[in-house]
Amino acid sequence: MDKTNHFGEYEQMAFLSQEPAASTYEEKKAEPASKFKMFWNSKFGMLATCFLAACLFGFAGGFAALVVIAGKTEAATPETQITYVSSNYGTLAAITNDSLTNAADVVAATKQSIVEIVTESLVNSGRLSQFVDSGAGSGVIVSSDGYIVTNNHVVNGASNITVRLSNGETYPAAITGVDPKTDLAVIKINKTNLIPAVLGDSTNIRVGETSLAIGNPLGELGGTVTCGIISALDRNITIDGESMSLLQTDAAVNPGNSGGGLFNMSGEIIGIINAKSISTEIEGIGFAIPINTAKPVITDIITYGYPRGRIDTGLTVVDINNVQKAMYYRVAKLGLYVVKASYGNFKNGDRIIAINDSEVSDQASFNAALSNSKIGDEVVVTVDRANQALEIAIQLTELRSQQIN
Repeated sequence: MDKTNHFGEYEQMAFLSQEPAASTYEEKKAEPASKFKMFWNSKFGMLATCFLAACLFGFAGGFAALVVIAGKTEAATPETQITYVSSNYGTLAAITNDSLTNAADVVAATKQSIVEIVTESLVNSGRLSQFVDSGAGSGVIVSSDGYIVTNNHVVNGASNITVRLSNGETYPAAITGVDPKTDLAVIKINKTNLIPAVLGDSTNIRVGETSLAIGNPLGELGGTVTCGIISALDRNITIDGESMSLLQTDAAVNPGNSGGGLFNMSGEIIGIINAKSISTEIEGIGFAIPINTAKPVITDIITYGYPRGRIDTGLTVVDINNVQKAMYYRVAKLGLYVVKASYGNFKNGDRIIAINDSEVSDQASFNAALSNSKIGDEVVVTVDRANQALEIAIQLTELRSQQIN
């Protein structure tokens, strides 16, 4: 404030109080100071001034800090709602609260745990020629140090596997282990600090519950979210010769979704997508491996490299189920053929026709005939060799690894 204005204020105050006003600014300065002014000019006044200033600046600083913290808290809401707890080898996460309330919250909390998978396989086309066949699928991160679960049929026979994370980063992957019986596989990338999916409890699922499928449909639409309900529990479905008990959902499932996650509204993964019914007359029928079926398989593969308790016949077989395949393998009849045997008097080209008293005609009936057998049992395999039936006894052992090629 300049001197003229300052003086004008004093002059107005003097007039209102009926006291003679000082005629100049210098005269006003020369007037005796009031008791109020004397107090503030004293040592006590100076101390009081410092105290009030400190309080004022402290309050302002605290208020600013609260504003900044509030802003950061709001930005971090999706990540701070879930705490991940891992076992000693970094797998099987657990959820600690149920603060997710809608589909958008679930997607925000889970999308970083879903990956895209691209595969390349070397295929023999006959006449000594080969070509590279490309495939695509999805996967679910199950540990912060790079383990990813997907379907066995997604990576089966793959010579190269590439994983794309939700942030666009890509990494080469190696197969840790596979389990054709459950159509599960675990692959590994060299990456840490990943956010694993929260593994739920599929035994608590009820028909009619909302479910979200997240995956990579058509192999080029990574991160796609579809919504539906749980349509049925414990559906008996046969896939690649294996009979499975699966969850059914009407959330849209398309090629490329295989290996992706089926989530509940708490952000927990309750199933691994692995199939859909395909027909021009069928819509809204998809299937998922219950997460409680997958958990022990994932744990075993990460820990041991294979799922424990699986029986091994020592036979590598091929299911020849169409004329084109029969022509390729140069056989006259359709059926299940031996292509390799670890032990026993089998020969390449033997057609398996029975196990014990159960007729065998394909991979599904072969697996069904062994479904009640256990490690250590002896079974009799009947084969057709040059139109003669031969019986060969074998003892079942534990399957410690799967062929990965």
